[in-house]
Amino acid sequence: MKSKIKALAASASVAALTVPALALAQFQNPQGTNLPSGSVTGIIKNAMNWLLMLVGFLGVIGFAIAGILYLTAAGDEGQIDKAKRAMMYSIIGVIVAIVGLVVIQAAQGLLGGSSSNF
Repeated sequence: MKSKIKALAASASVAALTVPALALAQFQNPQGTNLPSGSVTGIIKNAMNWLLMLVGFLGVIGFAIAGILYLTAAGDEGQIDKAKRAMMYSIIGVIVAIVGLVVIQAAQGLLGGSSSNF
């Protein structure tokens, strides 16, 4: 029982000593590191924009591949249906990416309060 109390006291003292260091680490950005210096919302916004652009780019590539599948189907109904489904899914992907960008910009405009343009 005493060993559990000693272990608990030791872990509590270590936690109490490290909490101020963790709190100070939030506000210091040492020079020479590649850490982002922006706000958390800015970092999340940049990550979301990057991911949505990637989804849009992959949707356009998928549409091109579906077009090639359609051209090389040579009258095979199974291949034509497969190409049409691939085109539909790639168009849906591009639409989702565009809607995502619009939603992010609208949310930023509503929550930011300073910018009203898209």
